[in-house]
Amino acid sequence: MRTRHMMALAALGGAAGLLGPASGLACTRAVYLGPGNTVITGRTMDWKEDPQSNIYLFPRGMERRGADTDNTVRWTSKYGSVATAGYDIGICDGMNEKGLVANLLFLTESSYERPGDTRPVMGISIWTQYVLDNFATVDEAVAELRKEVFRIDAPGLPNGSESTLHLAISDATGNSAIFEYIDGNLVIHQGRECQVMTNSPTYDKQQTLNDYWQQIGGLVMLPGTNRASDRFVRASFYINAIPQTADQREAVAGVFSVMRNVSVPLGISTPGQPYISSTRWRTVSDQKNLVYFFESTLNPDIFWINFADLDFSAGAPEQKLAMTGGEIYAGNAAGEFRPGEPLHFLFDI
Repeated sequence: MRTRHMMALAALGGAAGLLGPASGLACTRAVYLGPGNTVITGRTMDWKEDPQSNIYLFPRGMERRGADTDNTVRWTSKYGSVATAGYDIGICDGMNEKGLVANLLFLTESSYERPGDTRPVMGISIWTQYVLDNFATVDEAVAELRKEVFRIDAPGLPNGSESTLHLAISDATGNSAIFEYIDGNLVIHQGRECQVMTNSPTYDKQQTLNDYWQQIGGLVMLPGTNRASDRFVRASFYINAIPQTADQREAVAGVFSVMRNVSVPLGISTPGQPYISSTRWRTVSDQKNLVYFFESTLNPDIFWINFADLDFSAGAPEQKLAMTGGEIYAGNAAGEFRPGEPLHFLFDI
């Protein structure tokens, strides 16, 4: 059972793969900054197989721990959230009731270990939820994570591959931050300009490549492959090229159109290129109106979860919106959550 769960960890945001380096996960994230305080974050989830994703509703006041050890981080959730899990062992995407969005993606260059590191442990399966539970803004999250009070525990896969991830967050003001662990140290990129994140190379190098393409101009030519660097360029151009509007319907539709543009067709995976796998689902988070949209590539309808119809109060039950049994939702699915087995995060320690 543990081996199966270890293999499933790859779906949490882009671990190297179940069958070797060629079967990894690739995703794209982009933030739309529109007029009238309109902020909308979209992301794709690309993976070689169905990651068996379900959506969870977490209320305030939940007692959490970062790992199965005494040397870990403990907290009580300040904010309720809606989050999407991979294989029901960890959170890879979500938004909290303050409009903070967190997206976990693959990054080959990630390295979490320092020699002799004895800091408290934070399991990578719960890292995203830690951010959603505790922070209302990017500034708050950056101020705390910059302290580096914990170390990331990222279980290796049975084939020896590593769970190498980086995290992007955005808030209702349009501020963003990207967190990457390089050589055991946390590197943070922060600002409204950090609108797009894909996969390798590291964010600073992705931005350098994007600067080159900006000189050419997106109306002249854009790189069209499914590689991470090409998706970064296309997402960067289109997220700012689509109409800038405060109309929720048009803005959300625009962000979905951008995420579809950087998606990988179903059934496509490229041997030897771990960053190219089929898009399994897309999310769009409306951070002004607090609505979480979800689109599966296997189902005919987009559905959404309006936070105004949810109970995040302390003491309310953790609930689940099941999606792995052939369920199909349309429209506002806030009323479809049901109490069930709590999400059990995968910890290596």
